[in-house]
Amino acid sequence: MEFLHPNILWLAVIVPLLAAYYIFVGRRGATLSVTTLGGRRVPRTLRYWLRPLPIVLRLSAILVLIIALARPVTKYSEHSVSDASVSGIDIVLSIDISGSMLAKDFDPNRLEAAKKMASNFVSDRRTDRFALVAFAGESYSLSPITTNREEVQTMLGSMRCGVIEDGTAIGNGLATALNRLRDSEAKSKVVVLLTDGENNRGQISPMMAAEIARDMGVKLYTIGVGSEGEAPYPAQDVFGNYQEVMVPVKIDEELLTEMAEMTGGRYFRATDEEALKRVYDEINQLEKSEVQVIEYHKHYANDHFEEWLLLAVLLLALEFVIGRIILNRLP
Repeated sequence: MEFLHPNILWLAVIVPLLAAYYIFVGRRGATLSVTTLGGRRVPRTLRYWLRPLPIVLRLSAILVLIIALARPVTKYSEHSVSDASVSGIDIVLSIDISGSMLAKDFDPNRLEAAKKMASNFVSDRRTDRFALVAFAGESYSLSPITTNREEVQTMLGSMRCGVIEDGTAIGNGLATALNRLRDSEAKSKVVVLLTDGENNRGQISPMMAAEIARDMGVKLYTIGVGSEGEAPYPAQDVFGNYQEVMVPVKIDEELLTEMAEMTGGRYFRATDEEALKRVYDEINQLEKSEVQVIEYHKHYANDHFEEWLLLAVLLLALEFVIGRIILNRLP
C-alpha cells in the first residue's frame, strides 16, 4: 500500500501528544476518596475498566482519519506485448516414417525421438509458421503452413510408421514440402528434412527437388539419424514373435550434404537423441526471426480513502456509545 499524500502522515505526531495531555489532565483531576470499609480494597467495577476506553477510541479515530487524508492506495500494473512488425520464417518439417525409423538406437525409437525434438523445435519458434510432411515410399502433407503450433504438434504426435508404402522417397518428401511453400510470401523459407536411409523410391530425384528448392529460394537443412554401424530393429519371426535383430545403418550422407549445400543449408548427422537435440538447437540458432514489438504498460490504483474514513467514523461512534451512554448508565 502507498500514500498519495505521505506528508500528511506527519500529523500523526499529535496522537502521542494528545495521549500525554489526557494522561496529565486525568491525573490532575484525580481526587482523594475516603472509605469506611475498614481498610478493605474497594472493588473495581466495570466502569473502572471502561473509563479510559473512550479516550483510546478517540485517539485511534484521529490516527485513522490522518491515514485516510494521506490517501492510501494499492497500485498494480498490467504489461502486454504486441507484435508491431514480424519478419517470421516459413518452415516445413519433412520427416521420414519408413519402417526403419522403428530402430531402437534412439529411445524408444528413431521416429518417437524425432517427433519429440521436432515438437520442442516448434515450441521454441513463436513467430514462425510451420507445415508438416511425412514420407516413406511416397509422401503426403499433414499440415498446411500455419501459425497454430498446437495443431502442428498434434499432427506430429499422430505420425506412425506403416500407414503408407514403405521405402525412402527423399525426393518426394522434399517436393511435397516445397509445394507447401509455393505460395509463401515469407522473406525466409526453410525445409528441415529428416531421414535415416538411402533414396530408393519416388518419382522425383532428390537432386532435382533440391534444384527446385534452390530456384524457389528455399534453404534446406538435412538430418541423417542413426547410430554408426548397426542398430537394433524389432523383427517378427515365423511364429509371430517380435525380437530385436541388428541391421546395418545406411545413410546417404553424401547426397544429403550435396542437397543441403546446393540451397545454402547444411547437413547434420545425429547418432543419438542428445545429438539430435543439438542439431535442432543449432538450426534454431541459424534461422533467426526478426521481431519488433511494442510494449504496453497500464497502471491502476485502488483508492482506500473511503474505507479508512468509514473506520474513523465507526471508532468515533463507538466512543460516543461507550462514553455518553454506557458509562453514564452504569451504577
